[in-house]
Amino acid sequence: MIKRVTLLLLLSSSAIFAQEDDLLKQIDTLSTSSDFAPPAFKGLQIVTGQSTKLAAKGDLYFVVAHRFGDVSEGFKNFFGLDDAATKIGFIYGLSDNLSLSLSRETFMKTYDAGIKYRIIKQSEKFPVEVVGYHTVALNSELDTDDFPKLEFANRLSYLSQVLISRRFSESFSLQLSPSYVHKNLYMPNVDEKDQMLAGFGGRYKISKRVSINAEYFVNFSDSDVYKNPASLGLDIETGGHVFQLLFSNSQINSDIGYLTNATGDWGKGNIYFGFNLYRVF
Repeated sequence: MIKRVTLLLLLSSSAIFAQEDDLLKQIDTLSTSSDFAPPAFKGLQIVTGQSTKLAAKGDLYFVVAHRFGDVSEGFKNFFGLDDAATKIGFIYGLSDNLSLSLSRETFMKTYDAGIKYRIIKQSEKFPVEVVGYHTVALNSELDTDDFPKLEFANRLSYLSQVLISRRFSESFSLQLSPSYVHKNLYMPNVDEKDQMLAGFGGRYKISKRVSINAEYFVNFSDSDVYKNPASLGLDIETGGHVFQLLFSNSQINSDIGYLTNATGDWGKGNIYFGFNLYRVF
């Protein structure tokens, strides 16, 4: 009887610890049942830009993204804590290769709907993972008082990306993110209707649960107002949570806003501190 109870306790303990390490096993353990490589990134975002990681089938992610104000203003706005932009959203995995997302951000009171799908996995036969990502954003802040001829279509912007990543080792991954943005409403003096970007990002693991991430997007549009978005982040994983601390030259959380409306300057210290928090259900 005692032996049976002891065995039951050992099995229960193993199940509990196995559950806590599920997220780690997704990326830090090589699969023995197939030749497919584990995901190149822990988070669904490298920093603010999308990564090739997808939500697993049936997983529901609750996402909170927060960007404080310009840290270079010092005590004037308490190093950015007085000014903040927040995004709250959900991501659901319809399958291991397809997920849907919906979010709302304070910047321009923007609503985002997105679809993310895997085209091919990295394996012994194919050197990279390829994922498609598309989102449509609705600017609900626009007002007919400012734009008397405003139509619903004017509120919409679109983003299409091809995300190409390679996991070189357990510690090191890189990603290329060619991107296209289309805006139905834009300001000709400072913006362009159609914009092409080339994004580069990477991850380097410094411990079992922590990695350093970085990304940079080159925007080929001609603008003297907006900068190329660049961000540096730290991924921290604890059980079912992925927590990302970051610095960026863009205060905007939405994909399109981040890529096309960065105003900070790393050289002058005009950057924004923030975080992304994912909770899996």
